[in-house]
Amino acid sequence: MKSIFFSLLVAVCPLTLTGQSPTQKTPLPAHPNGPAGGEIQTEKIVAPGQSTSSSTSRANPSGHLEPEQVKALTHKIWLTEFRLNDLLTQVHAEKWKMPPAARQSFDQSMESLHKAIVAEEDWRSQLDARPDSLYLGFQTYVAIGALLPRVDGLAHSVAQYENASFGAQYSQAANQFFDLQQVLEPHLAALLQSQDSLFLAAQANLASCQNELNFAEHDKQGRAVPMKNIPPAFKSRKRSTPATAAGGGAKQGSGKGAAAGQPAMNPPDKTQKK
Repeated sequence: MKSIFFSLLVAVCPLTLTGQSPTQKTPLPAHPNGPAGGEIQTEKIVAPGQSTSSSTSRANPSGHLEPEQVKALTHKIWLTEFRLNDLLTQVHAEKWKMPPAARQSFDQSMESLHKAIVAEEDWRSQLDARPDSLYLGFQTYVAIGALLPRVDGLAHSVAQYENASFGAQYSQAANQFFDLQQVLEPHLAALLQSQDSLFLAAQANLASCQNELNFAEHDKQGRAVPMKNIPPAFKSRKRSTPATAAGGGAKQGSGKGAAAGQPAMNPPDKTQKK
């Protein structure tokens, strides 16, 4: 009995001393938003918020403009266009000393510039009326792109033949057009991405509906019944000949022997028999 009691006492004492040890720390429970280990990293607690913001950024891509913002952008384009038209009224190319070939080229460039401004204003006004239109936004973007090189050419001519500071004003107008075009570009990209996502979703839904329909209609139709093999009956068609051709054929038949080189058969003479 003493040996048994002594062995139990030896087994229990280390456990008691271990439980009363002041140096051992109780492990902290794992944080629900923290890592799997015992250490709590407070920086990773905001991970769900970060994922929400990333999903929001995907839902609203960078560069997307609301209709009110698009209308404000078209108004800025109109102001730049108004400033450019005001500068064009101050160009007096007839006073420049330039060769006739260069003057003819400049006149053609000016005419092309005026047409480009009219086209750009047409698309801009339509986009201002329908700011959510991807087509009108694209056409406005293209119209500004066609306007930029012509304004740059005009600025170069004005700086060369009239005044460098005056030509810089045309370059400034071209830079403003370019900046506004760059604001419009990501908006168009966001609209295109949205349209592409809708197209892919429609394709996936259509394929899913087709699979469900095929599964629902499976084995509802009866088995294919073999058809009896019947030989086809061909019927000849009768040829119809005109009446004149039939009459002519009868006359030709009467003289068939003569036509073949045989002597014609004359009717017998009754007077010779007597």
